[in-house]
Amino acid sequence: MSTPGSITAQGVHSPLQPPQPPYQRAATPLGQNPAPPHQSPYQQSQQPIPSMAHDQSGGVHNLHNQMSNMSVGDAPADQHGPGHSAPLSQGPPAQAEAKPKAGARAKRVYASDPSAPTPPQSQVGGIPPLQPGMNTPAQNTMQQQQTSYGTQNLGQPINQGYPQPQQQQQQQSYGSHNFGQPVNQGYAPQPHQQSNVVNQPPVSQQPPMPQQPPMPQQPMAQHQYRPHPNQPPVQPGSKPRIDPDQIPSPVAVQDADQAVWDSKPFVTSTRADVTPLASSDFTAIDEGNCNPRFFRITTYNIPNSEDLLNTSHIPMGLVIQPLAKLRADEAPIQTVDFGDSGPARCRRCNAYINPFMIFTNGGQRFVCNMCLFENEVDPSYFCNLDMNGRRLDLDQRPELRSGTIEFAVPKEYWSKTPAPVAFVFAIDVSWNAIQSGMLGQCVAGIKNALWDANGVSRLAPGAQIGILTYDKTVHFYNLSPGLEQAQMMVVPDVDDVFVPLSDGFLVSLETSRLLVESLLDSLPQLFADNKTTTPVIGAVVQAVRGALENRGGKLILFHTALPTFGPGTLTHRDDSKLYGTDGEKALFAPQGDFYKNLAETCVDAGLSIDLFLFPSAYMDVSTLGCLSSVTGGETFMFPNFNTERDGVKLTGNIYQLLGRPFGFNALMRVRCSSGLRLADHFGNFFMKNSTDMEIAGLDSEKAFGVLVKHDGKLDEKTEASFQVALLYTTADGLRRVRVHNFSTPVTTLLGNVFRWADMDTTINFLSKGAIAQGLNKPLKDVRDILTDRCVKILSSYRKNCASSTAAGQLILPEAFKLFPVYALTILKSRALRGGTSINSDMRMYQMRLLNSMGVSESIGFLYPRMVAVHDMEDKHGVADTRGRVVLPPLVRVSYARLNQAGAYLLENAQSMYLWIGRDVSPEFLNSVFGVSTLDAVDPHMRQLPEIESPTSVRLRAIMDFIQAQRSRYLNLIMVRQGRELYELDFANQLVEDQNNDAMSYVDYLCAIHRMIQNEIAPKHEHPVGLWSSR
Repeated sequence: MSTPGSITAQGVHSPLQPPQPPYQRAATPLGQNPAPPHQSPYQQSQQPIPSMAHDQSGGVHNLHNQMSNMSVGDAPADQHGPGHSAPLSQGPPAQAEAKPKAGARAKRVYASDPSAPTPPQSQVGGIPPLQPGMNTPAQNTMQQQQTSYGTQNLGQPINQGYPQPQQQQQQQSYGSHNFGQPVNQGYAPQPHQQSNVVNQPPVSQQPPMPQQPPMPQQPMAQHQYRPHPNQPPVQPGSKPRIDPDQIPSPVAVQDADQAVWDSKPFVTSTRADVTPLASSDFTAIDEGNCNPRFFRITTYNIPNSEDLLNTSHIPMGLVIQPLAKLRADEAPIQTVDFGDSGPARCRRCNAYINPFMIFTNGGQRFVCNMCLFENEVDPSYFCNLDMNGRRLDLDQRPELRSGTIEFAVPKEYWSKTPAPVAFVFAIDVSWNAIQSGMLGQCVAGIKNALWDANGVSRLAPGAQIGILTYDKTVHFYNLSPGLEQAQMMVVPDVDDVFVPLSDGFLVSLETSRLLVESLLDSLPQLFADNKTTTPVIGAVVQAVRGALENRGGKLILFHTALPTFGPGTLTHRDDSKLYGTDGEKALFAPQGDFYKNLAETCVDAGLSIDLFLFPSAYMDVSTLGCLSSVTGGETFMFPNFNTERDGVKLTGNIYQLLGRPFGFNALMRVRCSSGLRLADHFGNFFMKNSTDMEIAGLDSEKAFGVLVKHDGKLDEKTEASFQVALLYTTADGLRRVRVHNFSTPVTTLLGNVFRWADMDTTINFLSKGAIAQGLNKPLKDVRDILTDRCVKILSSYRKNCASSTAAGQLILPEAFKLFPVYALTILKSRALRGGTSINSDMRMYQMRLLNSMGVSESIGFLYPRMVAVHDMEDKHGVADTRGRVVLPPLVRVSYARLNQAGAYLLENAQSMYLWIGRDVSPEFLNSVFGVSTLDAVDPHMRQLPEIESPTSVRLRAIMDFIQAQRSRYLNLIMVRQGRELYELDFANQLVEDQNNDAMSYVDYLCAIHRMIQNEIAPKHEHPVGLWSSR
């Protein structure tokens, strides 16, 4: 293991090398702005910066603009020692349904009497929203210096409420897209701020720019609209006082980090390199610490005391993704079998043997790195030590060399006899499913997901499947391979439901493929005339739980309406008057305990539930979603399902879901070394006690958060250790314990805490904490707490690590220089944003989605990735020597960065948008779409045509590569400038602009600066923290 050098706030100082910043670039001459090869829209009238304070620290930026008196940087050299200044972030230039074939109808056999009736703008970050005619503090003192920040006013909000019956024909996009109403740019003056605004940059309310694409003033039923024929092109507004090119850019940081890991692998045992960003595509070599894909921590230098942690205000949190996928070029996880005795463990704390345990007494004892207890080595595990204290068989012991290992375990680790996973598909066949086209698309998607192109099963060896359908009754199907066709058995008594099959309900795809295909093909025709409108979801879950009680598995449930019949009946309780008020949180609580208790019994059975919901009206996702959130499953939502619009996405998500690595009947425990304790857990799981997370099922994309606190003072001469142990059954029926080990230094220096902090992990962890708070507190308070946490962390650095700098400068630590923009993206997310345009079903769905996301996916979800595809170089869209497709340069997500003569691809880990400017060249249109005019491009296409032109081939390769990096199917949405209503949804993804009932990035950064200045004044008390009231 490598030994770290002396660590300061600037980095790791080696005796052989001078300290270097994490991402070094060529320095910019003083008094000049960097000159990019192509001029940005924000540089068209740019003047030289009057003064730039040259910061010699290695950790951060420092820009001092005399006009705005705002800077981004670190402490001066005398605070932290010599180093090099990191350049300013520079953004890139602006140019920069197949019809199912009919099969044999299933036989209908009633298991009991079938006679049953069948019926035919809010406060953001503690800053009040600006009302019309109200001036900001800066405007009150600098009325003559008002300037524009170039934000966009993108039109009126689209109604996101639930359509009434008479509205359903006109409203076809319920919940699918959220078009928040732009709020006024700025904030109301506070009495205690008046003395601190003199040196602040002016903030102005930007009226709609005449160059913008027009947006409709009223909700529109159609997905197309026409701009005024004489409308000018999109261009940025007047030159702002704060140049957006000179503030921290996620694009620049991500590009710099990717460049580092393009040229070398990340060795997990190193103490010299900062852990790669979660957004980077890197190769990791496991040398004792586990791969960052499995385990991340908010700072890789643990504060030695609670006082130091509280001073930093950084939450000490872990984000764990135990079954995360590895790259193809990374070493696979090895399995070790200790036989009937089981893996070696500490006799006091039960920690598993790992590379950080120390062998003593000639190999006869080992000291646990968690509790420091000295254990005797079992004679069967004994080996002599060499002169350096290492076991002679170290090369043959992967559990002593690898940070991640799997142990085969004996029967004492079994809760039930392990068996391969069983997948049960429960399909709603009520009137809603028929009329929307969901049933036909669903069975097509299941067929596509079960077998590959060669007809080979995509499921794990030994896996079985079962199929049932339901409306007011539950229909089971006998798929025994000896039958000529499937047999249907109906259970009408849903209050006492049971599985009427002892054999034939669960079958192998290899032996019953023809029956399964025939049944799926026949279902749309079989229920084509069904008029039942009340599906019984509660009875379905009870039946499947009973069928899999002694085995476990996964239930994939397709449901269309609020259950108003049978077990678990719910009532309509949605009230739009509560949206945006303190009473809104009542809509996030489950309606009764039926589904929560039912989900807990599914956890005991090892049954994980995934929900595909297709609401056309209120469905109470807060209550039904308990089935997936408690059991470790996932929810997919398709409001107002339309086959043409959503069919490909549904099929793709079913395919993606069944292809993920999966484990079930799981129990996970996190251990930490002496002096630390686990304070809270976040994610989708169930806990009966304070230590063990019970997870009915989890796949490679599920992540969990753990809050760590001090239980004493740590010794800075030793490292802090963590161990994650996941006991689970693999998809092919093997009982395993997967162990992730991690050890990291302890520090007494606040500068080291910031120097080694992980921004991506901190944002993911804070979002999980905010979601947990949002279930019990008004969302307005949660947003205030999140902004306050951002201010507290940056103020702590400013006060304790950069106190000698000019009072008007904004000093941001290198690791956390993107904190303001990422905090803003959380505030703009559908889970937490203000306003009344998000209905309670969509809000709760987004909350649970964000709560289960891993770090890598959450960063792309909060700050979308955008590239220009109209002027790609020959290397773009082509795989390099490592098999990684080279992407065009990333573009910052702002409308001002778009060239109306260009085309841009944007993805947010959920969908993919292709924005095409109105002046795009006919050559591009012809090479990608096979047409010569923008009007001829089909706005409803969900896949690009396969045209053998270089541009088309490269663009489709880029899209395939991005899709391979995401866990969900990225539905392609075409956005032609000024022609589609989807442009509003696309505009809301541009989080650096003013939208989603929140400020622009520039304005929010100015607000954070002002609040930091107020915070460092000694007269203010500290408000309640994010974790103190949980």
